[in-house]
Amino acid sequence: MQNKGYRKLKVWEESHKFALEIYKVAHGFPKEELYGLTSQLRRAVFSIPINIVEGQADTSKKEFLRFLNISNRSLVEVEYLLEVVKELGFIEKSEHDVLEKQRQEIAIMLTAFMKSVRNKL
Repeated sequence: MQNKGYRKLKVWEESHKFALEIYKVAHGFPKEELYGLTSQLRRAVFSIPINIVEGQADTSKKEFLRFLNISNRSLVEVEYLLEVVKELGFIEKSEHDVLEKQRQEIAIMLTAFMKSVRNKL
């Protein structure tokens, strides 16, 4: 892959890695949750890098910021879903803690990136 467009964005790179990690973790959830929490968590976590990609393709900074806001809302949704799957015993506390730390790091990057885009409006 060339390092251009969304691929040059560190926030996209980290959210992409995070989405892949969550996808793998969700594979171990109970089969009866395939169309419930598993699906919801996977959709939410992939919405983060997908909206960065989609927004970056737009020429308008205002539209890009709108897509980044959607990514941020998905990141918060993932926070809650990780808490739920931990409380239901689908993941161990230690695994949750690692994933939550990754999520928080992405939140910091995304917030800073959104501020940077907003300042260019």
